[in-house]
Amino acid sequence: MRAGFALAQLIALPYTPPQMVKLAAEAGCTGVGVRLLPTTPGGRCYPLMEDAAMLRKTLAVIADTGVKVLDLEVLRIGEHFDVGSHERFLEVGKLLGARHILVAGDDPDEARLTASFEALCRAAARFDLSCDLEFMPWTRVPDVKTAARIVRAVACGNAGVLVDALHFARSGSTLEDVRALDPSWLHYAQICDGPVPGPDTVDGLIHAARCERMLPGEGQLALRALFDALPADIQVSIEVPSDTRAPQIGYEAWARAAVSAAADVLG
Repeated sequence: MRAGFALAQLIALPYTPPQMVKLAAEAGCTGVGVRLLPTTPGGRCYPLMEDAAMLRKTLAVIADTGVKVLDLEVLRIGEHFDVGSHERFLEVGKLLGARHILVAGDDPDEARLTASFEALCRAAARFDLSCDLEFMPWTRVPDVKTAARIVRAVACGNAGVLVDALHFARSGSTLEDVRALDPSWLHYAQICDGPVPGPDTVDGLIHAARCERMLPGEGQLALRALFDALPADIQVSIEVPSDTRAPQIGYEAWARAAVSAAADVLG
């Protein structure tokens, strides 16, 4: 039996962390993701590390609703990564009761990327946080095999691989690659849908991933097969951003539709 659903921040990016927690509760979810760091320079995020009032409000809503923070977004490891500069980020994650950190790999030097990821894992372990390396086709961790190679090399108990259904479909990875992953690395996975074939340019891939995904069951991704290859009880985060449809019908209605669609697909 699968754990309850969580809502990823991208499903309602304009929502602040306390609003996201309320949205998750109203949509019937047990978990939520919050974006504390930008995915691109100047991108929208909610740095609770620097906003004591919003942090207090977020903690109050968590206490009121019982919704748990599943993951913190997005910690990017580039060539100049300094784990020491993220101490407050980790402290806030612990305060929020978060379980996982979504990590993106941007460093072109895989050996250095691996060393940085290991340093992050060791630092995060002190705060009871896992570090989940998300493979994305346009990053330096483009597929399942690369993510697995890095996680295997660091040999940290809190290191993991994050499988996103859209990135999996666009990465050239196979179900055999997923089945070969150590189950202990798979802490949670992200669900959405999209067309097949997908965009054929990097800009198109990025835009589709960040701005226009489809509800589970609307597209042609082999979602059931993918999730059958993952642990049966894995936590599922619903990540379905839509810059056109969500504002049109309202983020509350969009979140409810996404949860219903995910439940229909996964059973």
